[in-house]
Amino acid sequence: MTKEIKIGNIKIGGNNTITLIAGPCVIESERHAMRHAEAIKKICGKQEISFIYKSSYDKANRSNVKSYRGPGIEKGLKILAKVKKETGVPVLSDVHCRAELSEASGVLDIIQIPAFLCRQTDFIVEAAKTKKVINVKKGQFLAPWDIKNIVEKIEVSGNKNIIITERGTMFGYNNLVSDFRSLDIMREFGYPVVYDATHSVQLPGGRGSSSGGDRKFVASLSRAAVAVGCDGLFLEVHENPDKAPCDGPNMIDLKTLEKLLSEVKDINRVIFQTRIAI
Repeated sequence: MTKEIKIGNIKIGGNNTITLIAGPCVIESERHAMRHAEAIKKICGKQEISFIYKSSYDKANRSNVKSYRGPGIEKGLKILAKVKKETGVPVLSDVHCRAELSEASGVLDIIQIPAFLCRQTDFIVEAAKTKKVINVKKGQFLAPWDIKNIVEKIEVSGNKNIIITERGTMFGYNNLVSDFRSLDIMREFGYPVVYDATHSVQLPGGRGSSSGGDRKFVASLSRAAVAVGCDGLFLEVHENPDKAPCDGPNMIDLKTLEKLLSEVKDINRVIFQTRIAI
């Protein structure tokens, strides 16, 4: 059993049922963020699934220098603060450098360490010192057992509010694969493990000047991860993914979210009952 992590009224890990972390890849506008947060909250309410809103104020690791990165930290955090205040939903965003941690931790409930930065010791240590919940995206270049070193960097910094997120492993050029053994391996370190189904179907740099993806596999991978026994699902969701300025090919359409959650909820119920019985 993994450690139970509390984010406001939400409990992830332990003997709790699955939690959803979801939202558009990047903040596009205040109205856009509020619309998505309210819609996803409503769907999760119907499905009785805990919900954490995610959207990035700055995507600093884009393939192309001309790619849309978001509104920036000042405007982006104001938008996330409004989402949090008006919906009552905890919020998560990537943070890409130490200089932003103080300001970001004043708003974010969860600080996400991007996959490409998950081995940056000084950054991780400073993030841990904020005492916020830290969600570590496992780098595509790491084996699941390598995550133990990252967990220890956070623990020795005095923070044991840790979530680990699997998002696929590099397999050849511009492609990712998911090894579901990694969920079990990483859960052995004692912290909740989340599966990022939308970034796992990403094709990094697959379009030359931007990343591609294949969202048709998101539902299958989500069902598989929940069947293995992850503590949460991470999904990038958009009302019109084909028009999204960032990560459109791997984001799922908001209209398909409720059906997917209904499916994984049924699978999770079986897994949850089995854990309780054991």
